[in-house]
Amino acid sequence: MAQNKEKNTVENNLFQHIISHAKEYGFVFPSSEIYEGLQGVYDYGQNGVELKNNLKMLWWKAMTQLNEDVVGIDAAIFMHPTTWKASGHVDSFNDPMIDNKDSKKRYRADVLIEEKAEEYAKAGNPEKKQALLDTLARLLEKEDLAGVQQLIIDENITCPLSGTKNWTEVRQFNLMFATQMGSVADESATIYLRPETAQGIFVNFLNVQKTSGRQIPFGIAQIGKAFRNEIVARQFIFRMREFEQMEMQFFVRPNTEMEWYEYWKEKRMKFHKAIGLPEEKLRWHIHEKLAHYANAAVDIEYEFPFGFKEMEGIHSRTDFDLKSHQEYSKNKQIYYDDEIKDRYIPYVVETSVGADRLFLAVLCNAYTETTGIDAKGEEKTRIFLKLHPAIAPYQVAIFPLLRKQGLPEKAREVFEMLRFDFRTLYEERGAIGKNYTRQDLIGTPFCITIDHQTLEDNTVTLRHRDTTEQQRIDINALHATIAPHTSWSNLLAKMK
Repeated sequence: MAQNKEKNTVENNLFQHIISHAKEYGFVFPSSEIYEGLQGVYDYGQNGVELKNNLKMLWWKAMTQLNEDVVGIDAAIFMHPTTWKASGHVDSFNDPMIDNKDSKKRYRADVLIEEKAEEYAKAGNPEKKQALLDTLARLLEKEDLAGVQQLIIDENITCPLSGTKNWTEVRQFNLMFATQMGSVADESATIYLRPETAQGIFVNFLNVQKTSGRQIPFGIAQIGKAFRNEIVARQFIFRMREFEQMEMQFFVRPNTEMEWYEYWKEKRMKFHKAIGLPEEKLRWHIHEKLAHYANAAVDIEYEFPFGFKEMEGIHSRTDFDLKSHQEYSKNKQIYYDDEIKDRYIPYVVETSVGADRLFLAVLCNAYTETTGIDAKGEEKTRIFLKLHPAIAPYQVAIFPLLRKQGLPEKAREVFEMLRFDFRTLYEERGAIGKNYTRQDLIGTPFCITIDHQTLEDNTVTLRHRDTTEQQRIDINALHATIAPHTSWSNLLAKMK
């Protein structure tokens, strides 16, 4: 038990270090921080937006460039409100909510019980943990909110802030953000900020199919913002109220969906391994309790400092979505399959990864602390981000040794030579050692120093981030040396 407590403390401290690092080095900032922030909302800084954009573009290429049967769209955030009735979000997109009357703090009732179950596991009683989770699952399946409240009482669960058990009743809380459309309040209609991007794909299925001439099987990919009014937004950017999804809906013939489900499972796992997430930190989590629209579902989980958590879901959604939209819209969503001379509503296999969760997994995996002995014989900790060179915010940083004697001019020549093929940063200020350290902290894989010898023989010092090795290299050989490491083509080839 003491070992578990020590392990949890170390992991929690590591996560706090990563969060602090993300802010200090321009990756992620609390939103509206000068006004004390907005809970569950974050802004991406100058380095964070580069990393996130690289991940999004890599996903886009992996979907649309590597798969000739996948095309993309960009659907609007606002959709006709009946969309969400058809999808089931209006009636069933809820979380069980409970308030503590003393602290005035709101919680997800199921999360409180799950955290209690984890306490049993940490205390060496996994059977009691599983029994509690099984009871919770039965109550939620029956929508027995009174039973969930009684379970909280029976387990003596207290509010973390007030320490009391003075709870309200458990009630359902719809996670969609509602707003009004129209210039006059009385005439406006209630619409929603989309809680997922998938429905924008479904309602455009026939538009894309007819205008692209695609034949089933084919997929439609999309990257976009989604919004959920989470009762508890926590664990940094893992669970936010405004987030970004990267989804692909693959339309297939009925009775072939499980074949494609297995196909996309394998493809998506290849993607995560290719960008540098280690196999031992990835695992499958098969859903035993399925959503109302699914006949199979699995998550790819990553081991964050706070444990294995969902990063991507692969779901076989049957024909639920298109059939439901056909029913509510009164517009047929039927596809004529010329090959088998038959009409049907296609089945769908979905892959859905959170861009923010992928970003967090990559950041956590890259954060590296090593301890060594410096030139003075003293122990020193080195921190760097071991990002895959292809996705790092900057791939190359260039420094003149001095800001005089023609070195900046030569450094600028090298910068201009490389900037069109690599994300390149030029920096004149600061000592070289400090410049190296700063680039380590944002994950730049290569640093180039221009010194007096450069002016004599056209060679530079190329420093490698991970090993700190420095090599003397001719300027004309820089491109050929760096390119294999930063090539998106090489990275995409691993995903085929």
